[in-house]
Amino acid sequence: MFDRILIANRGEIACRVIRTAKRLGIGTVAVFSDADAQAPHVRMANEAVRLGPAPARESYLLIDRLVEACRRTGVQAVHPGYGFLSENAHFADALEAAGIAFIGPPADAIRAMGSKSQAKALMAEAGVPLVPGYHGQEQDPDFLAAEAEKIGYPLLIKASAGGGGKGMRRVDGSAEFADALAGCKREAAASFGDEHVLIERFVTRPRHIEMQVFADAHGNAVHLFERDCSVQRRHQKVIEEAPAPFMPDSLRAAMGKAATDAARAIGYRGAGTVEFIAETAEDGAPADFFFMEMNTRLQVEHPVTEAITGQDLVEWQLRVAAGDPLPLRQEAISVTGHAVEARLYAEDADGGFLPATGRLDRLRFPEGRPGLRIDSGVVEGDSVTVHYDPMIAKLIAHGADRDRALARLADALEATEVSGLVTNREFLSRLVRHPAFAAARLDTGFIEKHADDLIHPAGAAVPEVALALAALGEIVGRAEASGRAAAAGGDPWSPWALSTGWRLNDTSFNDLHYDTGAGEVRVRCRYRADGSYSLDLPGGTMEARAERRPDGRLAVELDGIKRTVFVAVGMESVTVVDGAETHRIHRIDRLAAAGIDETDDGKLVAPMPGKVTAVHVAAGEAVSAGAALMVLEAMKMEHTIRAPKDGTIAAVRFAVGESVADGEALITFEDG
Repeated sequence: MFDRILIANRGEIACRVIRTAKRLGIGTVAVFSDADAQAPHVRMANEAVRLGPAPARESYLLIDRLVEACRRTGVQAVHPGYGFLSENAHFADALEAAGIAFIGPPADAIRAMGSKSQAKALMAEAGVPLVPGYHGQEQDPDFLAAEAEKIGYPLLIKASAGGGGKGMRRVDGSAEFADALAGCKREAAASFGDEHVLIERFVTRPRHIEMQVFADAHGNAVHLFERDCSVQRRHQKVIEEAPAPFMPDSLRAAMGKAATDAARAIGYRGAGTVEFIAETAEDGAPADFFFMEMNTRLQVEHPVTEAITGQDLVEWQLRVAAGDPLPLRQEAISVTGHAVEARLYAEDADGGFLPATGRLDRLRFPEGRPGLRIDSGVVEGDSVTVHYDPMIAKLIAHGADRDRALARLADALEATEVSGLVTNREFLSRLVRHPAFAAARLDTGFIEKHADDLIHPAGAAVPEVALALAALGEIVGRAEASGRAAAAGGDPWSPWALSTGWRLNDTSFNDLHYDTGAGEVRVRCRYRADGSYSLDLPGGTMEARAERRPDGRLAVELDGIKRTVFVAVGMESVTVVDGAETHRIHRIDRLAAAGIDETDDGKLVAPMPGKVTAVHVAAGEAVSAGAALMVLEAMKMEHTIRAPKDGTIAAVRFAVGESVADGEALITFEDG
């Protein structure tokens, strides 16, 4: 076994690898960019080496600096985690040349599976079922369009070197093909440095089922059963579970054999995942399956496999990379219970799943619950930046059966408190409690199919209970601030220091104003002599009490019903975390608003920080509502900026390659 390893990654997976290494008595070296100098993985490791500035291309993707860090710290091996250089054959070659073990497969196996076209050719030779499509080298757009007609619509265009949903487009008709192909190639080149694509038939009612495989240098290969990753947004996984619901034993055996045959066909070693698309029968059960791709690394969702098998997959990786045989043979690997994982992201699920940035003013998880595991690479006070993936944490629940695992996950999501930025926590809560999800009626279009239940568009009414809780959060905060000011003043008992709206010969009340998205709302808070409040809301009056608990939450009583909530009051908004629901309610400062001009609605602004990768219009050009105007790349994904109305372009403010800040005007329209 190794004495000392370097983790060539950051965040959650770096912390995950360090935990297992510490348990095995292996020393660890972390690496970091300037943005991660104080990150948890840096503090957890025995040593840490700076790589460079925040952008990954100037730090985590620099092979020479990583190899030099290995030399300086005397490590014997490198764990690449997932993402970054985890599937980069050049990195594996560089480590081998330096005499350092790569805790992953041989470079040749990475190359073989790194090209989707080459991988499919190899799988065909190994007898693994393939989706009908074109996987060749010819990339002329006219030729590809002709191949698309042969395959038939709908179809998928996929980056050959891609993964994680990047460089992928669904095309429903020939009229869309050219634009989709151009966008796919552009995104593939930006993400992977390779614009080569392949085309495949789009499987109706598809389920995404993958097999966890392991192989060693002694000719052994096993699988650790399957995971269902069908619930996705933008071709990226949101919920993963193991084992797959309704999976027939015969299909499991066939898929397991195909996966291990695939590993043997390329001389694999270490952890890998063979991903399949399965046709779904009317009853929800998977039927025929087709090879999709092989990921030559540890997957983000590996904890659900660990939960049902009782195995530490990182330990398996370390032992295999050190030359040991696999810890178990196939017949000794079994399944206990069911596990489900939810990915908590900094993103606006109700606003098109756009990634979010900002500071985690509060981040609290329900630690220590039975059957619950939290994997995270950030802590309260950290920031989610534009430079890296916006995942905050993975919540993994394990139970005796699927129903119990889902109940534990739902409860854990409701007990998780996040404020300071937008997250998908509420969306995840809706999803895991959805009747169709509970019934395991799954396919990769699940979110789109049930969007009306899962997505709450901007402008939806804010419940009056949430308004009442926001007002109580403000009032309690004012009382605390006034108490501190009074204690620091010369007369702490002066009534003028109170925040209770006290006035000479007048009624005690405060008016609070909020923009709910559907219009301005006033909440009048009247103070009572016994310390309680009366809240005048649009729908009536609520009697209330509230006090701050030591953990920062509010113990509230509304019309005789007690609850404990978290309310964060910011300069511009109030965040209310009430069980499964999170409400961000805009505050209106009536005095400040009096001096602000009306917003100019003749411009389109950037929805997030990013870089312009394409501009489709010029000044003076007439456009129709919905037309693609510009493409913005942020957090490794492309986002198309479309015209909100018919009109004429007055000015395009940015060119291809330029960076933009959140809220900057991208394009302006002529008046009228």
